[in-house]
Amino acid sequence: MPTTRGWAALGVGIALPILWFAFGERVMLAVGIFFILAVAVGVASVRSATPSVRISRTITPTQVHAGDRAVVLVGLVASKTIHAATVIDRVYGLGTARFVAKRIEANVPIEARYEVLCHPRGVYRIGPATVAVEDALGLAESVGEAKSIDRLVVFPAVEDLVGLPSGRGLDPTADATRASFSQAGGEDFYTLREYQVGDDLRRVHWPTSAKRDQLMIRQLEAHWQSRALVVFDPRAQVYADDASFEHAVSGVASIVRHLYRNRYRPTVWTGTGSFTPVDTPEGYQRAMEELAIVQSRGAVDLTRGLAQERNRHGSGGVLVMMTGTPDDGALKAFRTLDRDFDRKIVMAVTPDPGSGLGGLARTGVNAIVAQPGESWATAWKKAMERTWSTATAG
Repeated sequence: MPTTRGWAALGVGIALPILWFAFGERVMLAVGIFFILAVAVGVASVRSATPSVRISRTITPTQVHAGDRAVVLVGLVASKTIHAATVIDRVYGLGTARFVAKRIEANVPIEARYEVLCHPRGVYRIGPATVAVEDALGLAESVGEAKSIDRLVVFPAVEDLVGLPSGRGLDPTADATRASFSQAGGEDFYTLREYQVGDDLRRVHWPTSAKRDQLMIRQLEAHWQSRALVVFDPRAQVYADDASFEHAVSGVASIVRHLYRNRYRPTVWTGTGSFTPVDTPEGYQRAMEELAIVQSRGAVDLTRGLAQERNRHGSGGVLVMMTGTPDDGALKAFRTLDRDFDRKIVMAVTPDPGSGLGGLARTGVNAIVAQPGESWATAWKKAMERTWSTATAG
């Protein structure tokens, strides 16, 4: 189809014969016919030149956090030689990259690169790319589309945290700032819980089952295996504004990364849906992607959701709960798991640190408060230092 320049030339080509009819100047007729023919020839040439293009993309780094820059390397192979081509690759929601090539040889790969400022968090679609071919005079163009589509997942912004909560499952002979696994094989008996469909019947504790008249399973714990449950409260009513909610998401992402890097096996729950175990790189990817797309919600029954996880998780380990200004719903949900964990941490993004946190602090909960713009790393380090100073041996 004609370009903007082509439509202008076509308009002039139509107007000049009209003026020739009015004034009798043959030059006007000749020039008008020339413009019309030039546009027609241009349209015909670009139609025959429309290429079949294959696009491939490589995104580096593969895991991107909000505020980082990602480099996208675009590989392009055309089925026929292209002259004066413009390649447009769009990252929907973040921007558009445009490349101009005077000549692309048939079946000869070419590469181009561009950078994307990844902000805010979320999942973004890249592509499909378009390839526009113009004639020599720029009067007509033909646009083809490469079907390649990729995803860019932008994880929440994270901070580097220092220190780990001392609790059951940590090797007491190891450095207090890093979890460790024992090299010995086998597992230790830890506690009893109710039977669930799929449990190994060889772990049924028959004396207790007979006494309670229901099947009870021996909950086993691997040597020095560090358990953690990270709970995120997504209810909009507990956050002062969007900035507070985003700061909370960033805090949860920082905790998950910190625990996973230090050989914990955290389980993450974002208030709805299933609980995500983070014990493999794939699990870490899934948990971070959930945090990339989590949004504030209205009514969420935190207590009911956590009660379902309680039996699966067993006892021991570390509980980390992120919320805004703690209300009755958050406190009730917290008390659902309070007795099941050796170390409890409540993190809050609230303008009133005394609201709801005072009572929790008196029960031995480590309370961490940070405002939007304040460092989670600093608040976390101070809290861990308090944990070390009050932790008992074993």
